Amino acid sequence: MTDGGNDLTGQRTRGGGYRSVIEWVIILMAVLLCTVLLRTYVVQSFSIPSLSMASTLQVGDRIIVNKLSYRLHDVHRGDIVVFARPTLEDQAYADLVKRVIGLPGESISSKDGHVYIDGKRLSEPWLPPGPQSMTEALPGDPHPQFNMPGPVKIPAGAYFVMGDNRTNSEDSRFFGPIPKSLIVGRAVAVVWPVSRVKGL
Repeated sequence: MTDGGNDLTGQRTRGGGYRSVIEWVIILMAVLLCTVLLRTYVVQSFSIPSLSMASTLQVGDRIIVNKLSYRLHDVHRGDIVVFARPTLEDQAYADLVKRVIGLPGESISSKDGHVYIDGKRLSEPWLPPGPQSMTEALPGDPHPQFNMPGPVKIPAGAYFVMGDNRTNSEDSRFFGPIPKSLIVGRAVAVVWPVSRVKGL
């Protein structure tokens, strides 16, 4: 007699076959659950749809976002963040990618193409050389209360974000500071295409 598995001749019995199928189903469900939990709470990949962050990020780049970062520490100036589309943003993208420039409680403005925080010029080593890095008012902006040259007072719990490609970025100059509650996480690396793999 056997209780499933192999009989005395070494042949698989029907009970053992069912048990094997059930084990594989449980394993696959566990893997799926772990994947969902990781994507929901830990890391997620996003594809870059526009040139607003060029040349740091190019159209088609796939980035990895750490969703735990801001549970462990504050948002820092210079971080590249993914956030849910703000109310005043009229583009079709569900999520946007920009760089944090202004922090809660600060006043931000621009002069001669440069950003000023509380009246002091901000050093921005992340910007590419050339005219696309100059920070000016967005032409035809329907929300002038947020536009440069400001100054714009950033509310508590909110962040002023801008694209690195300043002349081609609809950002906080358009839709205003974003609340921390909209931030999905911090971009930590480009993982595709292989030729552009790098940390952020």
